[in-house]
Amino acid sequence: MTHAPSYACEPLWQPHPRLRRGVIPQPVRGWLLDSTSLTRRLTAACGGRFRVEVDFEGWTRPMLNEAEALGLPPARNAWIRQVYLLCDERPWVFARTVIPASTLTGRERRLRHLKTRPLGAVLFADPSMQRGVVEVARRTPRGRRFPRATARLTPRPAEVWGRRSVFRLHAKPLLVSEIFLADLPPCR
Repeated sequence: MTHAPSYACEPLWQPHPRLRRGVIPQPVRGWLLDSTSLTRRLTAACGGRFRVEVDFEGWTRPMLNEAEALGLPPARNAWIRQVYLLCDERPWVFARTVIPASTLTGRERRLRHLKTRPLGAVLFADPSMQRGVVEVARRTPRGRRFPRATARLTPRPAEVWGRRSVFRLHAKPLLVSEIFLADLPPCR
């Protein structure tokens, strides 16, 4: 019996310019391709009734595609934080951050202690912040994070879309993935 590689159910992340026009549904397109602070955009769209709910925080092994994006050895643990970004107690976004141990030194030690503070508030307030290419992926029920991301949705959608970027603070990398769950208002 042969085993499928462990990355078989991982999403295929692609830089957004490589996707054919019209592949990304119009309602989510503006959110996926926006380069400003998602926290700020969600707070404005939500009329201030925005909050972060921590789903998981701890040391564990990233998915293979995450380790590859960060240049980590496949079996190396990293600090992983998964949160729901809520508006009026409805989950709008499921976010997952992968932070290598080497990033959690100096000022960046604070990233392990965010609690319910939005990561975007830290990233976009730091003048050293640099953002890499935005990659986009369609997520379906066969994907590894789909059940966790959509657990609070009734009914569960047939697909959701996500984006990810490698950010650098003082040249130290972290990977942020955001899966858009709700019928969000147009991104303005």
